[in-house]
Amino acid sequence: MIKNYIEKANFEDTGFSYTLSLISGKHKMVILYCLMEFEVVRFNELKRYLKNVSDKTLSNNLKELEADRLIIRKEYPQIPPKVEYSLSGRGFDTGYGLSYCKKRRK
Repeated sequence: MIKNYIEKANFEDTGFSYTLSLISGKHKMVILYCLMEFEVVRFNELKRYLKNVSDKTLSNNLKELEADRLIIRKEYPQIPPKVEYSLSGRGFDTGYGLSYCKKRRK
């Protein structure tokens, strides 16, 4: 019965599938989690948390998360350049789901 349902189900049209498409990738969930825990984080701090990630990969992930409106990028006009990242309301809602998973694990 359940096997039949799963075989015929179209998960691509669900909110679950859409959410997974936003946070898919090796580092995006960790980035969201860091922003949820530490609120405002700079690029180099994120790089330290993620350890073995290249600048390009981290930059691309941050751009994608910003384009999906999950994070907010705030740039300060100063020298040296200062850029901070934080969760948007939408990102916080997604992070809340991650936090729920963390609590369930304990």
